[in-house]
Amino acid sequence: MLRTAIKTSRAEADSSGFSWVRDPEFIPLSNDGGVAECLMHESAVPRAGALKGLLINFLETIIRKTNATAGVVRLLSPDGHTLQTISSAGLSKELQEEAESLIELDCENSDIAALARGAYVSDLRSCDVRQNCRYSSCRFQSLVSAALESPNQPGAPLGILTLFFDGQREVANHALKTVTAFADMMGAVIEYTRINRADHRTELLAERRVIANDIHDSLAQTLTFARMRISLLLEAIRTGNDSMATKYAGDIDEALEISQKSARQLIADFRSGLNPGGVLASLDELVARFRERNSIVLEYHNRLVDLALPIEHEIQVFSIVREALNNIDRHSGATHARLFVDANFGHYVFTVEDNGVGAHTFAPVEGHFGMMIMRERAQRIGGKITVESAIGLGTKVQLSFPEPSSDWRSASE
Repeated sequence: MLRTAIKTSRAEADSSGFSWVRDPEFIPLSNDGGVAECLMHESAVPRAGALKGLLINFLETIIRKTNATAGVVRLLSPDGHTLQTISSAGLSKELQEEAESLIELDCENSDIAALARGAYVSDLRSCDVRQNCRYSSCRFQSLVSAALESPNQPGAPLGILTLFFDGQREVANHALKTVTAFADMMGAVIEYTRINRADHRTELLAERRVIANDIHDSLAQTLTFARMRISLLLEAIRTGNDSMATKYAGDIDEALEISQKSARQLIADFRSGLNPGGVLASLDELVARFRERNSIVLEYHNRLVDLALPIEHEIQVFSIVREALNNIDRHSGATHARLFVDANFGHYVFTVEDNGVGAHTFAPVEGHFGMMIMRERAQRIGGKITVESAIGLGTKVQLSFPEPSSDWRSASE
C-alpha cells in the first residue's frame, strides 16, 4: 500500500517512554486459522466501492489519453496526516514496488501546499533512488503529480493524482494540461460522492430520530406506567393469599423491566450521535473527546482513507468503539490506549487496546450491559467481538465483520 506520512502524529510525539511492541493482528476465526479465508480473499475479484471504482475508470482513461504507463490516486486521511492509496491502474507487482520507492523517497513533489498551485513534473533520472535502482526494469523516467482539490473550497486539497511515464520529462510535459483537466474532474467526483453520502446519512439519521421520539413518547412511557402499577397488582393478589399469582406477578415485573431496558437501548441506537460524514468522521470526534477528558494517551491509526458502509453497520461500529473506549476511561487504569482501523482478509477490523490492569476493564456498570451488548451489536452486522485480557497485561477488544456485499447501496436507497 502506498502510504505517505505528512506530519508527526500526537502518538509519535509522546515522550513517556511507553511503546507498543507490535501492531494488533487479525486472524479470521476458522478451524484452519484463517488460511482458507485468506486464499479466497486473495483470489476473489475486488469489490470496489463506488468512489474507488469511479477513480479506477478515470485512471484507465487518463493513462490511455496521455500514453502514461501507470497511475495512482492517493487521498488525504480524515485526520490530514497521511496520503493513502485508494485506486491504481497499470501497476504490476514489480512496478508497484518501483512506484512505492519513488514516492517514499520523495522523487515526486508531495508537498500539498505546492501542489495546490497546479501540476508538477518530476524528471526521475535525477532522482537519488535512480542511481541505485534495485528493480530489473526501472521503467519510469518521469512522472506528473497534480493536486485533487475540492471545487467548493479552492486550495483545499483532497489528495494527489500521480501518473508514471516510460518517457522522459518532455513526454510528461506534453500531458500536463490533460492531467490538470482530469484532476479537476476527479476532485469534483470525490467531493460530490462524499457530499452525497453525507446527505443520505443525514436523511436516514433524521428518520431514525423521528422513530426514536415516537418510541419514547409511547412504548417507553407505557412500559414505565405499567411497571408502576405492578405494585398495586401485587398488593391485590396478596390480599387473596394467592402465592402463585404473586410469583406470576413477579415474573411480569421482571419482564417489564427487561422490556423497558430494551426500549431504552433501542432509543439509544436511533440517537446514535453519528456524524453525517460517516463512521470515520465520527471516530475522529470520539477520539478528540476522549483525549480532552482524561490523561490517557490515545493513539489513533486509521488505515482506511475511504469507508462507505450501510447506516446500520456505521451505527453499530461507532457504538461498539465508543463503549470500548468508555470502559478504558472508567475501569482500565491504563496510561496508554490505541484504536486501529484496518481491513484484512475481506474483513473490516476495529481494534481497541489498553495497557491497563487487565481482566477488570469490563466491570459491570449500572445501566450498561457491557460485553453482552457489544457482542449483540456485532452479530447484527454479521461480525464478531474477540477479547484478550490478562491481569497486569491490559485488554484488547477487536471487532471484525465481513465487507458488505456490493449491492447494499441500491438496496438501501
